[in-house]
Amino acid sequence: MRILLIGTGRMAYHLGHNITRTSFELIGVAGRDAERTADLARFLDRPAFRLNALPEEVDLVIIATSDDSIHSVATALPYTNCVIAHTAGAAGLDLLEPHAHRAVLWPIQTLSHGAPVDLGPVPIVVDANDAVARETILRLSRAISESVFELTHEQRELLHLTAVLASNLPVFLMHEAQRLLKQQKLPTDLLLPLWRTTAHNVVTIGPEAALTGPARRGDLSSIKNHLEHLSNEPDLQRIYALLSAMILKANDHPTDGIDL
Repeated sequence: MRILLIGTGRMAYHLGHNITRTSFELIGVAGRDAERTADLARFLDRPAFRLNALPEEVDLVIIATSDDSIHSVATALPYTNCVIAHTAGAAGLDLLEPHAHRAVLWPIQTLSHGAPVDLGPVPIVVDANDAVARETILRLSRAISESVFELTHEQRELLHLTAVLASNLPVFLMHEAQRLLKQQKLPTDLLLPLWRTTAHNVVTIGPEAALTGPARRGDLSSIKNHLEHLSNEPDLQRIYALLSAMILKANDHPTDGIDL
């Protein structure tokens, strides 16, 4: 299988490195930004291509760009019989029209800067519109990951939502917590052991057993005290109150005085 990767961001970087570890041939990288395309091509030790000068003999083109640009990139590609895939978890296959063979390859993993992430233990979700696209994307996904799932667009949208709830939102709350510490000139790394242990407990014993804190215990006085401390942070105060009320209700505690 000859694969062309389009994109220069974090998804392209990590996915490209994982493709090079398979028996398939990553023939090159293409992108809109010539400098960034050249940089990624150098990292992957593959040729760089311009979008208006792509190689002809390709079996699979993977568009690893932002969600908003998938359709414009797909429509700019010459119409061939190869499979065209994107890497957006919640996006539909219709973004890849008018190409006949359309697919999705989405690793359920946060991909940041740094060393390439080994996607072997990472679940990969795939979707396809026909048998040709399905066989092609499954072959590549199974060569990369030990855990591959075929999901419909509706299922992918729900999974994408849950991934944001489980990953993106807690990370932002960690940022806000560290910001409050900085305001008082306290070290932000004071929270890191707590973060690591919490994540470990969620994985090993599950979120229900891992959950601690005043709302889990029904400690309304502590919650109200925290809300007073957040009086100058109205957005964060509302978030704290709402999440605390949800936890209190889930654990059959009263929510008296928790102003939402």
